[in-house]
Amino acid sequence: MKITAQEEFGLRVLIRIACCETEDGMSIPQLSKAEGLTSTYVAKLTRTLRMAGFINSTPGYKGGYVLAKPSKEIKIRYVLQALGGLLYDKDFCGQHTGSVNLCTNSVDCSARSLWQMIQFTVDQLLDKITLHDLSNSKEKESRQFLRRILETVPKMTE
Repeated sequence: MKITAQEEFGLRVLIRIACCETEDGMSIPQLSKAEGLTSTYVAKLTRTLRMAGFINSTPGYKGGYVLAKPSKEIKIRYVLQALGGLLYDKDFCGQHTGSVNLCTNSVDCSARSLWQMIQFTVDQLLDKITLHDLSNSKEKESRQFLRRILETVPKMTE
């Protein structure tokens, strides 16, 4: 499993916007410079984030992007889904059938159980993390916070 560039950079752009202290928010050129990305790519990311309801654009010459709702209400699970989708969704098996039209393991598949459990666990973890958690702390503080959250995720029994 990989985190896509769109998920990584989209999340970083959203964190930048959440940390912005001006009413006008951050413009595409400001976000581009801050993250070292092209303006075209930042425009694509901000469009995705805006269409998903996480940010709004502010009008005018000094306009930019601001959060559409408080950072405490933005769960990272849904941000990553908007930027890249699920790790495992219901169409997964149909996309990985091999050379036949239907998966040869469509009735009894232990691999599918693994992917479903991974998706469930990731969703549980990401549901506990908000944009506020990531935008109001430094990396060391975030790491400690995330470790505490991980300790609350139910452990699987053998």
